[in-house]
Amino acid sequence: MSGTAVGVTMFAAMLALMALRVPIAAAMFVPGALGYWAMTSELALLNTLKGSAVARLTVYDLSVIPLFLLMGQFATQGGLSRELFRAAAAFVGHIRGGLGMAAILAATAFGAVCGSSVATSATVAQVAYPEMKAHGYHGRLSTGVLATGGSLGILIPPSVPLVVYAILTEQNIAKLFAAAFVPGLIAAISYIVVIALYCRARPELAQPMEPLPWNRRWKALLGVGPIATVFVIVFGGIYQGWFTPTEGAAIGALGTFVAGLARRELNLAGVRRSFLGTAETSAMVFMIFLGADMMNASLALTQMPVRLAQWVAALEIAPLVIVAFVLLLYVVLGCVMDELSMVLLTIPVLFPAIMGLDLWGLDMQDKAIWFGILVLMVVQIGLVAPPVGLNVYVVNSVCKGVPMGETYRGVLPFIASDVLRVLVLLFVPALSLGAVWWLF
Repeated sequence: MSGTAVGVTMFAAMLALMALRVPIAAAMFVPGALGYWAMTSELALLNTLKGSAVARLTVYDLSVIPLFLLMGQFATQGGLSRELFRAAAAFVGHIRGGLGMAAILAATAFGAVCGSSVATSATVAQVAYPEMKAHGYHGRLSTGVLATGGSLGILIPPSVPLVVYAILTEQNIAKLFAAAFVPGLIAAISYIVVIALYCRARPELAQPMEPLPWNRRWKALLGVGPIATVFVIVFGGIYQGWFTPTEGAAIGALGTFVAGLARRELNLAGVRRSFLGTAETSAMVFMIFLGADMMNASLALTQMPVRLAQWVAALEIAPLVIVAFVLLLYVVLGCVMDELSMVLLTIPVLFPAIMGLDLWGLDMQDKAIWFGILVLMVVQIGLVAPPVGLNVYVVNSVCKGVPMGETYRGVLPFIASDVLRVLVLLFVPALSLGAVWWLF
């Protein structure tokens, strides 16, 4: 078989395994290993397997992933997420749809110390949904807001997929974090605007709370002081050059640990759950790494990435149209894959092709950062878009009694705002690159 035929067969086998509900790591690893064997020999495959796991798991930069995950776990177990929602609700809860806006604000702030969309969705839903239900919010609006708001966990730095992208493309993690801030904040603001318009058009979906006295509002605001301090120390230190992102993640984990202890909500059982949750999620992430490494090693042997780059460069099509088609591909892949698997599998193949295009006259580094933010934004749409929408499943498992179809209807207005935001970022690179140019 030719290299192209082997590559196409591997992709088809991978998608078939995914359709059969085989874990994503195995669905990538098995076709990749068989393809590598077909292209080389049994001995070459065994030699690759012998060293690939060690080579991947001993990468120092990857230690930032479990550290940021541990930081989010300590914040959850320490009750910091609950304080974020209470503070936001105290100030905007009296507005129609205000509890939904508070959930978005809480998800934005919690995403800044978590890095995981699933963790953000589950945590904020546990805190916010009972309040929204008690105040008469419709299940469609409540779960739609919570599923969409959870996706901010990967838009607002730290972001695990963004760290993975930085490592795969050999880009500066701190610069990618800086580039993600403004688009992430635009996403949060656009979601709040959608809630306001939605509730104006359908006022029966949400009832406003009674306004709280100002002394209670300021008291609620004081409750977010610890997590705000951790955020400023971690990211202020990273951008000032006081420590690396990995060191910043370690300091952030220690800071949330101390904050949880100081609030007397983080006990021994909570610490145990934090380490166990971090270990489980990290194990899943690194198993996906190994599966993607095997698949990408086989694809490299087939020369598909090189041929794809050459084919794209020879096309007589506007470069932005090519980028748009790549982004549409991510939307389609989001129907069957999670965000991390998409990044790990596609970036080694698509990145060289994109880097060969002339896009807005950007240099190689700016182009790589801009494309990374675009990918992150589109991958985020896959977290809530039907027919899979991982965040939808997570929120529905927490919010009992709301049909899945209602949640999907609830996320549609937010998806429309996501599409509009991606188009703006596609045509205005300065929105993502401005912070990088200013800070670095």
